[in-house]
Amino acid sequence: MKKTFLTLVAVIAVGLLSNNLFAQTTTATKSGDLIVTLSGNPDYDASAIAIRAAGLGATVKGTGPYTILAPSNTAFSNLSSGKLDSLFADPAKLATVFKGHVISGTYDKAALIKLLGSGTPTLTTIDGKQLTLSVTDKHLTFTDSQGNKAKVVAFDMLGTNGVAIGIDAVLTK
Repeated sequence: MKKTFLTLVAVIAVGLLSNNLFAQTTTATKSGDLIVTLSGNPDYDASAIAIRAAGLGATVKGTGPYTILAPSNTAFSNLSSGKLDSLFADPAKLATVFKGHVISGTYDKAALIKLLGSGTPTLTTIDGKQLTLSVTDKHLTFTDSQGNKAKVVAFDMLGTNGVAIGIDAVLTK
C-alpha cells in the first residue's frame, strides 16, 4: 500500500513538473531519419558527427525505431580535449560510448514520464547496458551502469525512425 501510494505521488509530481521544468520540447516535424534530424539542429550536430565517426550511421539510419540520447554540442565541449581527441581517434571506442546512447524503441517525453512512474525506470541500450531514469533537481536524469549522469535538456526531436532526446553530458568516464 505504501509503495503504491509513493509511486502515485511520484507520478503526479513528475506530471506536474514535466510541463515546463524538465526540458524544452521540440515540436518540429519529421524531416528525415535521426541522423538528418540531429545534423540539422545546430545544438546537436556534433552528436550526428560522432555517430558517423563511430561507424554507427548505418545502424541509426535503419528502420528502428530508436531513441538516441544525443549529447548537446556543449556536452562535447565540456569533455577535456584529450578525452575528445582519444574518442575520435579510436572509432571502436567511440562506438562503444555511443552504443550506450542508443535505445531500441521510441521513448518520447510522455513515454519516459510513464516509465518513470512504472516502478522500474530502466531502459536497455543497443549494447545491452542498463540506463536508469530518475528526477534530479527537477530534471529527468539518465544514469548508466558506471554512474555517469546526464540531464535531459530537450525532448522529442523527431525523426522518421525514432526520436532524439537532448542530454547535457556524454555518458563516459
